[in-house]
Amino acid sequence: MTSNPDDKPPAGRRSRLRSAPALAFSVAIVGAVLAAFMTPLGDHMMKALLDEPTCPGDACEGKNPESQGCGEDARTFKPDAGNPAHLQIRHSENCKAVWAKITRGNPGDLVTVAVAGGTKRTAEIEYDNDQFTHMVAAPDGEFRITACAVPKAGGASTFENYCIHATEATAWR
Repeated sequence: MTSNPDDKPPAGRRSRLRSAPALAFSVAIVGAVLAAFMTPLGDHMMKALLDEPTCPGDACEGKNPESQGCGEDARTFKPDAGNPAHLQIRHSENCKAVWAKITRGNPGDLVTVAVAGGTKRTAEIEYDNDQFTHMVAAPDGEFRITACAVPKAGGASTFENYCIHATEATAWR
């Protein structure tokens, strides 16, 4: 029996030969994805997917609350009356941190937040009329927070230094 060079392998065998590279490629992709989730970046991505903060407590110190996912559960204290700068304090229980926000200021105005016995953060309005500070760790249990709106000397704001205070017992909304 002579073999004809134009003879092709049976259809079943040909498809198995072609599927082997596809299977190897699929295994490589799955392996790369699993490896990515086993790295610190993968850990960060998993926490974000699970809506967990990326920096609870002292790890949030000085970080941006928006990029850390701390705004998700944050509650606000904002006096409705006599609040010329629309100053507010934001508190995230999951992140164990606070930050301050001003929404009626002018470029050059400052917003500050401080936890008694802890750190103080300050941010300046660069443009528009609002700005928030980076976070300050707020301990579990009792704490006292002070936030202030400080107008730029000779600037456009008509309010004077304005501060508000809050504790863990404040009526957060």
